[in-house]
Amino acid sequence: MSPRRFQSPMPDPDGLLLVSKPRGMTSHDVVDAVRRHFQLNKVGHGGTLDPMATGLLILLIGRGTKLADRVINADKEYVGVFHLGVETDSEDADGTIIAQHDIGHVDEAAVRAAMAKRIGDQLQVPPMLSAKKVGGRPLYRLARRGQTVEREPRLIHVYEFSLLRFDPPRVQFRLRCTKGTYVRTLCAAIGRELGCGAFLEELERTASGNLRSDQAIPLDQILQWTRAELESHLLPLTALPAST
Repeated sequence: MSPRRFQSPMPDPDGLLLVSKPRGMTSHDVVDAVRRHFQLNKVGHGGTLDPMATGLLILLIGRGTKLADRVINADKEYVGVFHLGVETDSEDADGTIIAQHDIGHVDEAAVRAAMAKRIGDQLQVPPMLSAKKVGGRPLYRLARRGQTVEREPRLIHVYEFSLLRFDPPRVQFRLRCTKGTYVRTLCAAIGRELGCGAFLEELERTASGNLRSDQAIPLDQILQWTRAELESHLLPLTALPAST
């Protein structure tokens, strides 16, 4: 029998907490740390960030958990870096290197052109090393057993994919896109098109809907607050735009 989850006798406050997620933690790790520290009953998040990613993670507290779909469905904005000439099994820096290639033939114009092709509607197949579920099981668990299963492609839309700095083998970019976009898969696709491979080296979420990372507070700072300080920093549920 699984242990019963702790139930706080104090009622939860209602609101949104904008956290600046550190690298190396899962989104669930952040939720769990905040729940335990403040003895909260209902805490969720509005869109997963991979462990290697940093930036804006919106926590939903109390009645805020009922607005999870509104946050998850919002458009997202990122800045990041992809690394040319190297492929990993996870398409990001947390994976194992599976191939390395020369990048001498790749110039800035070619990178810009490949990025421009990704703007607009497109179908994207979720990577095997992801939390997306197929048949009720996360893909990453199947991948760790050496299994590869067919994944249904899903429609995404990229509003902007712009080059900020070309410093080979690294390319810094800004991306604005719809929910559920796998940024690492976009970057890996560009590497394949350029004939040299690529993996996502750094990623920061800078916005989700109308909420931005410059409003977010580092997790280690939050975990030094009292419960009263937490309540004073929560955004009201009305901070989210009304659903359409």
